[in-house]
Order: sequence, then structure tokens, then C-alpha cells
Amino acid sequence: MTTTASASRPVTDERAVGRALAVVLSLLTVFGPISMDLYLPVLPALTTELRSATSTAQLTITACLLGLAAGQLVAGPLSDRFGRRRPLLIGVVAYVAVSLLCAVSPTAETLIAARFVQGLAGGVGVVIAQAAGRDLYSGGALLRYYGRLTVLGGLAAIVGPVIGGQLAQVTDWRGIFVFLAAVGAVILTACLLVFRETLPADRRVTGGLAQTGRDMRRLLSDRVFLGAVLVTGFLNAALFAYLSGATFVLQDHYGLSPQGYSYAFGLNSAGFMVFGFLAGRTSERWSERGTLLVGIAMVVAGAGGLLATAIGDLPLPAVIVSLLVMVSGLAVTTPPATSLALAGYPDIAGTASSFLGVARFAFGGLSAPLVGLGTGVLPLALVTVAAAVLGALAYGLTARRPVATAAADRATAEPVQVSP
Repeated sequence: MTTTASASRPVTDERAVGRALAVVLSLLTVFGPISMDLYLPVLPALTTELRSATSTAQLTITACLLGLAAGQLVAGPLSDRFGRRRPLLIGVVAYVAVSLLCAVSPTAETLIAARFVQGLAGGVGVVIAQAAGRDLYSGGALLRYYGRLTVLGGLAAIVGPVIGGQLAQVTDWRGIFVFLAAVGAVILTACLLVFRETLPADRRVTGGLAQTGRDMRRLLSDRVFLGAVLVTGFLNAALFAYLSGATFVLQDHYGLSPQGYSYAFGLNSAGFMVFGFLAGRTSERWSERGTLLVGIAMVVAGAGGLLATAIGDLPLPAVIVSLLVMVSGLAVTTPPATSLALAGYPDIAGTASSFLGVARFAFGGLSAPLVGLGTGVLPLALVTVAAAVLGALAYGLTARRPVATAAADRATAEPVQVSP
């Protein structure tokens, strides 16, 4: 490995994490949820105005998801090499500009392309929030930090569709993208004023693309890391199938208004917040793998409930409860899966985070359009059940690391544990 010498020795200086920086790191996590969720209540109206098929309109979700995945894959290794702050500022500026481009898109095809670029830019903030947290925290503090990111993601998921539903009363989908640009501008201002470099120059990776390739092979050869990434990817495939398909199921099949949909969505997101918070604490005090297994079981149960609802043509409450259990279960898996993936790699946290991001958004992007291939609850149920079962199978890879690998991990740099 060609990394700086100090990357292999523990950091001994105390580095306090101010409240303002912690807030900014948390804000960076809203890029994904806000970009995805804010315009979901007006997705049917967008489909009508642009004279596109439902599956074509859902490609605007897929494009953003794939962009988020690709953006993290690029930004993660770059942040390990050049630091966190510079790539972050470039990404946020690009996000603001391309959100305005989305607002003036004349066709569905143009919007799909713009959404992909918007995802590329937004992925930078997502991966750096995870990597910067690994720079600053370790142990229980790291688990609490990832639990807080999960809660903030759930909060953004609540705020997004609720605000989107209310904005739909005063503006169209184009105005919602202008609002997204404004959100990006606020985050850019916060980053400029508060965010300082969290990865000192003497801890950065050197060696260029060849070293990045070696780092990636190192990660993929670790079955615990690979298992955590696959669990994250498959379960997020279920989540994004829900994000893509629930608006049509709840509005078209069950007759909810955009505002009613936003409230139903908010209920599920509240469960995501509560269980994400509890998962961070449970993983710390009980067991990362045990907490992860409980979350997977909840996802399987919720997806199974959707399938039973589709087969039995059950009423709206059955759908809401099934979605609540499934989404809450995903929140339970997020802190332990993220910690299992990143805990052993403080020296390449950006690259490791990028794999999680790729799995989360690429798998989600592939599952989202599948829900549009049919009508009613059944397509959503089939996609979520398949994703949940595959996630459960991937859990088997998260067996404890071999002794040699664990010893190597302990030899890598560990930041001082600070309380988030």
C-alpha cells in the first residue's frame, strides 16, 4: 500500500467536534432524501404534463438514484486523496445549478438526463458526510453518529413529501425543483461558513488510480464488508421500490390525494426516524449483527405483508402497516450495516463509503422502474419481497472477520472517540 506513513499509526491529538460542524454533516445527508422525496407527490402530474408513460416518469427517479451512486463512487476515493472539503464544495455548487436545469426541462428525456447529473452532484455530500464522520468518531460515538444520520434521513423523508404536497397547491413540479435549488444554496452557505477539513494532509491516500484500485480490491476481499454492502443494497432496493411505487399505489389504487399521500408517507418516515435512533443505541449496547438481523426480519415481514395485501386485496390500513414495518426495519439495519462496513477502514473511509452509496442507490435505481411494469399493489409487493429475501441471504456473509484480518484492522489508524 502506498499511503502516507502516519495513516498506520493512531491519532493521539484531541479534536473536538463542534455542534455547528455536527449539524452541517447531518444536513449533508438530506441530499438524497430531499432530491428523491420532495417531488414524489407531483410525479403523476409531471407524467401528465410531459405526456410520458408512468414507467418513463419513474426513470427520473432511477436516473437520480444511478447518479447518486456514480457520484459517490467518484467522490469517495477523491476525498481520500484530496480531502473532504474541496470535493464537497464543488458538488454542492453543481447541485444548485443542475436543480435549476431540472426546473426548465422541456421533455421527460431532458429531465431524466438532468436528474442523473443532479444525482452525481448530490452523491458528493452523501458520501462525505459518512466519511467525515469516520474521520471524527469511533466506537460507540461512531454508531451514534450513524444512528443520527439515519434519523436525519428519515426527517428529510418526512419533510420532503409533506412540503412537496403543500407546494403542489401553489406551484407545479418545476417550482419544486427551484425549491430544491434553494435548499442546495442553504447547504452551500452552511458548508462555506462551518465545514473545515476533517482529513489532515498527513492522513490522505497517495498513489493515484493504481492505489485506488488496490484499495477497492482490499475492500471487496473482506466478506464482512461485502456482506454489509450487499445487505445495504438489497434492502434499499426494497426502500426505493416503495419510494417509486407507493405514490401510484396510494393515489391511483387507493384514491388518496397528494396531501393524503404526503401524510401517509410521513407516518412511515416517522417510523424510520424512531427505529433508526433506537438502532444506533441498540447496536452500541447489544450487538451490531444482532440488531442487523432484527432489522432484516422486520423488512421481510413488511414485504410479506404487502404480498398478502396484494393477494387478498386487503384495504388501505394493511398497506400502511406493512410499509411501516418494512421501512422501520430498514432503518434498524442502517447504523449497524454502515458501522460493520466502515469500522475497519479509517484510512480509506471515503472509498469504503462510496461502495455503500453505490449499493444503496444503484440497487434502488434498478428496482424503482420494475414497480411501474404493472398496476396495483402486486408489482410493489413482488419487488420488495425479492429484495428482502436477497438481503437476508447476504447477511450470511457478515460472519466475524478472520483473526488475521481483524488484527490488521486494529493496526490501522483510529480517530479519538468523541461524543457526537
